[in-house]
Amino acid sequence: MDNRKHRCLPTLDFERKYWDQGIELIAGVDEAGRGPLAGPVVAAAVIFPKDMFIEGVDDSKRLSAKKREVLFHTIYERALGVGVGIVSHEVIDRVNIFQASVLAMRKAIERLHPEPQMILADGNSFTHDRLRYENIVHGDAKSFTVAAASIIAKVTRDGLMREFHEVFTLYGFDRHKGYGTKRHFEAIRQYGLCEIHRRSFHTQTVEPGGSTRDARP
Repeated sequence: MDNRKHRCLPTLDFERKYWDQGIELIAGVDEAGRGPLAGPVVAAAVIFPKDMFIEGVDDSKRLSAKKREVLFHTIYERALGVGVGIVSHEVIDRVNIFQASVLAMRKAIERLHPEPQMILADGNSFTHDRLRYENIVHGDAKSFTVAAASIIAKVTRDGLMREFHEVFTLYGFDRHKGYGTKRHFEAIRQYGLCEIHRRSFHTQTVEPGGSTRDARP
């Protein structure tokens, strides 16, 4: 039996809770790239018109690359606003990946127009000193708006890693997007670290099979 047919897709339940309070501008925010050994962490924030729902939107990790690309364009077409925040590997090494992920989320919110009245954030770490927010653990699998943000973040980051592949051709970034695949570890052992590798992720010997987040290449 295929359990995927029986699991729940993201809904508008979280959004409706705030719509019922008269709050209409609700942003979902999520990041991609916490787990890779190289490259930036990218966050996206999305606001939709009230009651907007796009069939097929799901946690980006559950979607094929082809499906994500199609939904990426549909989300941009139907959203009231989309913001993207990018935090480089240098900043990740300086402040750690958890702080860098929150920073990327805040940057995405700053680039979002119109400004949201409420933020639904994936995970349990997001904070904002001015805007109202709610953290939702596994929010990209529960909230439609957060799932849409996860797609924008993932597709944007994958595109950046394909661009990095054109510069650092020996590492296969176009295929694994910086995650710790067997091919990636073999390249590191053969060629050493390149400019975009996260040095803080290589302070100890790292072996394939270690846990990574959003690990679909």
